[in-house]
Amino acid sequence: MSDKPEDAAADLLIKEVDEELRQEQLNKIWKKYANLLVAGAVAIVLGVAGWQAWRAWDGKQRLASSERFSEAARLIEQGKLDEAQPILAKLALNGAGGYRVLAAMKQASLREMTGDRDGATALYRGIAESRDADATYRSLALLKASYLDLDTGDLALIEKAVEPLALESSPWRHSAREILALAALKKGERAKAIEMFKKLADDVAAPQGMRSRAAEMLAAEQPKAKG
Repeated sequence: MSDKPEDAAADLLIKEVDEELRQEQLNKIWKKYANLLVAGAVAIVLGVAGWQAWRAWDGKQRLASSERFSEAARLIEQGKLDEAQPILAKLALNGAGGYRVLAAMKQASLREMTGDRDGATALYRGIAESRDADATYRSLALLKASYLDLDTGDLALIEKAVEPLALESSPWRHSAREILALAALKKGERAKAIEMFKKLADDVAAPQGMRSRAAEMLAAEQPKAKG
């Protein structure tokens, strides 16, 4: 029984010694790494401040690009295409975020509207080959360029580029298959083209306008094939 107070005192002494040792170790660590720890804390604070400043700046840039794009859209609606073009051209080069691609797509669409097929095709191909553009816009631009290029472009290259988009898993499969059918027809592969047009015409998942076009092509080409 008499040992218990002594044991308790010994335990308390050991705890005090442990605490002193830990405190001494912490002091040594602080002295050794104080500058690094302070620098790290400052870097974190500056990093957070820099990130917040960048977000504020980026938000302003996006807002400005949005306003300019809306201005170009209003001018287009008013038929002032000559005034809209330079705004879109500048946005396509320096616009914030996705507005560069949107402006380039609208530029290409305007070229197409005004009959500049070569200019429109070049812009669409530029978007399709851009690493900065989202995959959705790249695919859409590729399809647009391929449609425009069917009359004068290399049909084999068009088919090679479009075939991955014609897979069943692709959301662009119907447009891609229409392009492939038209390319086959231009190459004189009438049987292949008719088969593809028939599949499109019968595909209930395809857009109605595309199904109607496919049916019209079938009606025009099937008699020729039989003849």
